[in-house]
Amino acid sequence: MPRARLRTVKESQVEMTEMVLPNDTNRLGNLLGGRLMHMIDIAAAIAASRHSNRVCVTASVDELHFLQPIKQGEVVILQASVNRVFHTSLEVGVRVTKENLLTGEKRHANSAYLTFVAIDDEGKPVPIAPIKPVTKEEKRRYADAARRRELRLTHRKAR
Repeated sequence: MPRARLRTVKESQVEMTEMVLPNDTNRLGNLLGGRLMHMIDIAAAIAASRHSNRVCVTASVDELHFLQPIKQGEVVILQASVNRVFHTSLEVGVRVTKENLLTGEKRHANSAYLTFVAIDDEGKPVPIAPIKPVTKEEKRRYADAARRRELRLTHRKAR
């Protein structure tokens, strides 16, 4: 099956916004890490599917960094972008920003990198359209994704 046309990063970018409610928090009033990981996975899966026009399944999550606690009542902004396409897999980066609606302050709270595999109706991996990084930042993320993939493959071989 031939790969589809070259696509830009911008075509599949995702921005999700969620408010942190009491049900989402731990005893300290901070957003649960697992709840944030769920939001990250959803944003990344949408970006992957938007790029590939396929159902995409999570293959791995790495480089998940919790930099700031996110408090009840704050808003979580998730920005997901496809960093690089390989053959049947792709890497999506997600940047999480927290926003205090009362002060207007926004702070980087989390970053994550996820790998997805595009599948067909039988659940088999299928080729994905390549991505064309345009901006300097997209080109940097594209190069960084290749280095992270090499690390993932090295770790897989070591098992």
